[in-house]
Amino acid sequence: MLHPIVERLLELRGIGAEEREAYLDPSLARLARVDALPGVREAVEVILPFVREGRKIVVYGDYDCDGVCASAILVSALRRLGASADAFVPDRFKEGYGLTAAAIERLFGEHPDVALVVTVDNGISSAREVAAIKARGVAVVVTDHHLPGAELPVADALVNPRVAAAPGCADLCGAGVAFFLAGALVQAAQAEGLYSGGKFAAPLLVLAGLATVADIMPLRGQNRILVAQSLANFWRCAPLGLKELMRSASRVAASAPSARDYGFLLSPRINATGRLESAALAYNLLMEEDREVARNLAVRVNGINGRRQTEERELAVALQSQIASGRPACVAHLEKGNTGVVGIVAARVMERLGVPVAVAVGDTGSVRAPDGYNVHDALAAAGDALDRFGGHAAAGGFTVKEGRFDDFSRLFTEACAAQYAAGREAIERAKALEPDLWLEPGDLTLELYDALRVLEPFGEGNAEPVFGLRGVRFSDAKPIGAEGQHATFAFVNKSIPRAVWWNHGADVEAIRAHDVPRDVLFTLLESDYGGDPHLELKLIVARVAVPETAKNA
Repeated sequence: MLHPIVERLLELRGIGAEEREAYLDPSLARLARVDALPGVREAVEVILPFVREGRKIVVYGDYDCDGVCASAILVSALRRLGASADAFVPDRFKEGYGLTAAAIERLFGEHPDVALVVTVDNGISSAREVAAIKARGVAVVVTDHHLPGAELPVADALVNPRVAAAPGCADLCGAGVAFFLAGALVQAAQAEGLYSGGKFAAPLLVLAGLATVADIMPLRGQNRILVAQSLANFWRCAPLGLKELMRSASRVAASAPSARDYGFLLSPRINATGRLESAALAYNLLMEEDREVARNLAVRVNGINGRRQTEERELAVALQSQIASGRPACVAHLEKGNTGVVGIVAARVMERLGVPVAVAVGDTGSVRAPDGYNVHDALAAAGDALDRFGGHAAAGGFTVKEGRFDDFSRLFTEACAAQYAAGREAIERAKALEPDLWLEPGDLTLELYDALRVLEPFGEGNAEPVFGLRGVRFSDAKPIGAEGQHATFAFVNKSIPRAVWWNHGADVEAIRAHDVPRDVLFTLLESDYGGDPHLELKLIVARVAVPETAKNA
């Protein structure tokens, strides 16, 4: 029997009776067949002869968490099947994103005996580069999940759920695609007698789930299953290096991690290696089988993430004069700086301004956009000023042609303005934050918190429920944290649990000075700080209540 508030949330999210059983039971039994993705069978038919004959296979990855996890998944599977397989990770700074001429030359230099290149998390927009590899007599299989360009690559096989997908698979990330391909390879190898060893899918599934959260993929269909099972099996099945990274990030191993841990602890650290040094370091961490080596690598990766945070702040300060509200889009540019952190800065500015944001250093940049916009389409509209671009609706990357940044800024801004005009109502509705449900103080119990766990994992497309209380008054407000950067509040109505408001310590004095009823929006937390487990509110909004709502004061 579901809690009445959970029942109401399911209704509000459009999860009807026919979907409810699958939604509430994201079990492995509901995973699609490993060959369900269009193109997977063809990819297996291309790859397996190279495994059988011991010919060199290079998995061409990417330098973000999704690409690193996808590389580790496929190389791990190929090696278990007896293949001669290595990963190739492009250099963000010297070679750029995806298949590039510079990266291809380095690949052939490091692997002169390569017979097959399999891309993961890239390649769909690289028709020219795929043709160049094939012209050297090397076979190519493209696996990706990004939106295709005007021309599909002519590869020996192509797997991309954005091109063709089975039900529930359209939103797979690059590592999700790699996971299904790995499973299909194992099945085919077993059928041919090439492999008779034990099962090894669980560590690969953990990586696919992590990458799904890291790449902000919607947590529905197959993604919901991958993430739920990845989290549930993390401490038992995760690759050794990933466990060490979680410990290095100060996570105790007493309980299963949450999707939030994946999004805010693990994936930023893996991404940081590619942003500041080389993502090959993160790949090596995921592949490492010696505990002491893995522990040292995890400490190093954790340290790189600290440097990333510093460089991110410095870039944000340097761009401050170019960041202004009231425009259809924000486009900011510096001649020099670390291109590895432009995406993070773009995301931070986007969250603040609520419009698409493009940030570039030199000729390389990243874009982030709120709900209702399509980054890929906006970049395509500015394509005349770009050498390269790619991405999906919420995020993308680009390289500007020499001397064309002003043209790019104008075309991109015009495209975003047109998207806003066409979808204004939906965009404004997405910006106006309202709770899923307004509650009464008596609803706020640990019983409700426990009942909500059937809705997990939370993330893109399955947001953590946001609740609201109308017309409440604070009885106490004080800053907390080492520098007073956060705030905690008690309420006049003692039946309302204490609240915390991260990064709002500076607002405490203003709230104390204006003791008025407020409408507060929040999510729920369980805390054992100071004793027994108890409920806390994690504030999102605390706005002055209109008079008719001031009833809980």
